[in-house]
Amino acid sequence: MRLGGRIAAAIEILETIETQHRPVKLAVKEWGAAHRFAGSGDRAFISGLVMDALRHKLSLAHAMQDDSARALALGVVGRIWGQSADNLAAAFAEDQHAPEPPTEAETAGFARDIHDAPVHVRGDFPEWLEESMLRVFGEQAAEEGAAMAQRAPVDLRVNELKSDPDKALAAVIAKIPAARAGALARSCIRIPQTDPTGKSAPADSIPAYGKGWVEVQDEGSQIAGLAAGVKPGDQVLDLCAGAGGKTLELAAMTGNTGQIHAWDIDWRRLRAIWPRLQRAGVRNVQVHDGPEEELAELEGKMDVVFVDAPCTGTGTWRRRPDAKWRVSEKALNQRLQEQDEVLDTAAKYVKPGGRLVYVTCSILPEENSDRVEAFLARDRGFNQLETLEELKRSGGLADGAVETLKACEAHGGALQLSPRRSATDGFFIAVMQRA
Repeated sequence: MRLGGRIAAAIEILETIETQHRPVKLAVKEWGAAHRFAGSGDRAFISGLVMDALRHKLSLAHAMQDDSARALALGVVGRIWGQSADNLAAAFAEDQHAPEPPTEAETAGFARDIHDAPVHVRGDFPEWLEESMLRVFGEQAAEEGAAMAQRAPVDLRVNELKSDPDKALAAVIAKIPAARAGALARSCIRIPQTDPTGKSAPADSIPAYGKGWVEVQDEGSQIAGLAAGVKPGDQVLDLCAGAGGKTLELAAMTGNTGQIHAWDIDWRRLRAIWPRLQRAGVRNVQVHDGPEEELAELEGKMDVVFVDAPCTGTGTWRRRPDAKWRVSEKALNQRLQEQDEVLDTAAKYVKPGGRLVYVTCSILPEENSDRVEAFLARDRGFNQLETLEELKRSGGLADGAVETLKACEAHGGALQLSPRRSATDGFFIAVMQRA
C-alpha cells in the first residue's frame, strides 16, 4: 500500500471507532481481516497512525480546529510525524486510494501554536480529570499528560531463576540491537520504540523469551514488585494475581523458596499464569482459582500481601489510548469502592510485622493516596513505610535509580511513577506494615 492508501485506511478505522464505539485493537484487527492485501508493514503503519491519533486526540483537534477522523489522521502525519503538506499532496496525487490532499486550513493546523490551550487539551486527557491531574502533578499536569500520550517502549524483566542481567541482555541484543539495560531496575531490559510507523519489537519471539530468561513487564511494574521486599523463605499472597506477571517476579525474589499464593477474584484472568510459571521455572507458586474462602488458612500468616488493585488503568494510557476517552466518573467511583474492599480483605492475611503492598497502574490521587489514607484511618494496626527506603533494601535497583525515584515521592512516603518522571507507566506504590 502507498502512503495515501494507508492514511485513508486509518481514517476509516478512526471513523469506525467513533461511530461504533469499537475498541481500537479490535477495530484494527477487523480492518486487517477485511483487507487481506495489506502486508504486515502496512498494518503496522496504519495501527501506529490510529494509536497516535487517539493518544493526541484533543491537542490535534485543537490545532487542526476540527475533530473529524480525517483531521486527526492528517494531524498525526503532518504535525507529529513531520510530513509536509506538499509531500502529502504529491503522494496523494499518485494514489487513487488516497484521501483528498490537505486543504489550506489543514496545512495551517500542522504548525499552529497551542501553548495557550487549556491544560487538559495540552495534556490530552479528559477535561473532567483536570482537577485530579492538578492535584497529583501541580503545574506540570499538562506536561505529564503529554508524556502519557507518547509511545511506550517494550520492557523485559530478566528472570534470575534462569539467567542473569548481563547474560540475558547480551542474548536480547543479539536479536534486537536497540535493546539496552533499564535505568531503574537491575533486572530490566528496555527496547525503545522510536519509529511510530514500524512494528513493535517482537519480544515474545526471541530465543531468550522462549527459554524463560525474560518476561515482558514494564519497568514501573518491576519497581512495584521490588518494593515488596520479598526475601527467600517468605510466605507471600499475591491477592490480585491476574496473568501472573508480578507473581513471577516475587517468586524469583524468593529464589524458588518459601511459598507464593496467587489468587484472583476472576479465575479467567489466571488462565495465562500456568504456561508462564512453567516457562520461568517457578516451583513455589500455588494458584488459587476458587472463592476467597479457600484462603482462610492463610489469615494472619503472610509475610507479604501484594495487592495490584483493580483501577481505571490511567497509568497505561500510552499503551491503551482509547481507554483514556472511555474512562468515566461512574467507573472511577466503582473502582474506589473495590479498592477499599480489597485493602480491607488483604489486611487480614498480614501477620504481625508483615507488609501490605498496595499498587495501582493509575495516576489519579483518588485511587492512590486517598485510598491509602482512608485505609490507615480505618485500620490503626498499620503504619505506612517509605517506599523508596524499601526499594533501597531490595538490592534490585540499578545504579543511579535512587535520584530518579526521589522525584517520584508522593504523600506519606509512597511513589507515583509516570512516563515523564520515571520513563515508565504510571504506577502508584505504597508499602504498609502491621505493627
